[in-house]
Amino acid sequence: MNILFSRRLLVGLLGLLALASNVSAQDFRIGFINQDRILREANIAKAAQAKLEQEFARREKELVEQGAALKAASDKFEREAPTLSESQRNARQKALIDQDRDLLRRRREFQEDANARKGEELQQLFDRVSKAVKVVAEAEKYDLIMQVQEAVYFNPRHDVTEKVVRALNAANGAK
Repeated sequence: MNILFSRRLLVGLLGLLALASNVSAQDFRIGFINQDRILREANIAKAAQAKLEQEFARREKELVEQGAALKAASDKFEREAPTLSESQRNARQKALIDQDRDLLRRRREFQEDANARKGEELQQLFDRVSKAVKVVAEAEKYDLIMQVQEAVYFNPRHDVTEKVVRALNAANGAK
């Protein structure tokens, strides 16, 4: 509901801006970018994703292995439980519960660390995207470039996403 309200408010403000200014419609240039597409197509976004995957691959593999080992131990316990004494059954059950708790804690820490690093990488990427958008806007004399996620319709000639991706790739290649 808030998104719909904010979009209507934005459209209303843009309408008022267009009416209030003494600029003719042909002089006022508006462009749009699709940030999801930029994240899929820009080389720096692909590189950031690969960097994150590489950075967390070892820990993720360890967690998968620990989960498989816990499942195997649990299955073994289920098979052997009827033949174990009460004290052996309780000791192994407690050990399995402790292992499960440790695995859950490690998974939670992994997810928190991965989310934090992803946020850092995205912030750096968004800073570069903003600079590339500004370069395109100034070079092509746009008055306004908006980010769209889900638009019912906009004219593709106002979509500057490809130009921003090219500017990002060119800037990344220059470094």
